[in-house]
Amino acid sequence: MNANIYLWPEGAPYAAGEQEQDRPHLIPYLLHSEKSVSAVIVCPGGGYEFLADHEGGPIAQWLNENGIAAFVLKYRVAPYKHPVPLMDVQRAIRLVRLRAAEWNIDASHIGILGFSAGGHLASTAATHFDDGQAEAADPAERLSCRPDVAVVCYPVISMGEFRHNGSRENLLGHNPTEAEIALLSNELQVTPSTPPAFIWHTMEDDIVPVENALLFASALRRNGVPFELHVYEREGHGMGLAEWEPSARTWPNLCAEWLRKQGF
Repeated sequence: MNANIYLWPEGAPYAAGEQEQDRPHLIPYLLHSEKSVSAVIVCPGGGYEFLADHEGGPIAQWLNENGIAAFVLKYRVAPYKHPVPLMDVQRAIRLVRLRAAEWNIDASHIGILGFSAGGHLASTAATHFDDGQAEAADPAERLSCRPDVAVVCYPVISMGEFRHNGSRENLLGHNPTEAEIALLSNELQVTPSTPPAFIWHTMEDDIVPVENALLFASALRRNGVPFELHVYEREGHGMGLAEWEPSARTWPNLCAEWLRKQGF
């Protein structure tokens, strides 16, 4: 495994210090292959308060086992607020795209995957993106930050009725405006340009209501965006690969097959 790849080696925008938590970075899990491979950037969950380890490295290793290069994104969390996490994930996508040839990656097959609040960040990347700034001095900023696929696992999607209070407060503060709530309620931000998505959740999730997944899937359907949705009846939240869960443990194989269908 290579050393950390800092998104802004000279210092990140809005950085409040110089500690590791102020320096967003990627942990690479690259593959040795004769041909270029797809890549997925992994966003661990943690309510925008911390980053859950079991939703980082083990997920990257699983992707490697399926022939996909991976990067675990250490994005900034509270006290950092919007737009900082979004800036971090957008920069990560641009940077992997910029250095794709160096890392033997297909620049047209770069996906995003996230759990819980990391699923919110992944869905934000999938609904808030641009084509880059052609005149930017920084070559990374000239490139698109649109992911080619999105995988969201028991995701926070909405900041409205079915919100996860901790994620909303950490991201938007205690008294967000209606405009801020709508902007980061990603079921309201889906367009026909949103990339294909794989979604899974559990009906019994008492931390992040399953309605988050259902609202996102419904919005994708209305906009003609391909998606696959799996809702398991039992188990709860924060399961990662879910190896010990009787039903949810099927999600990695289902997701790997879906990724293959997308050319990953």
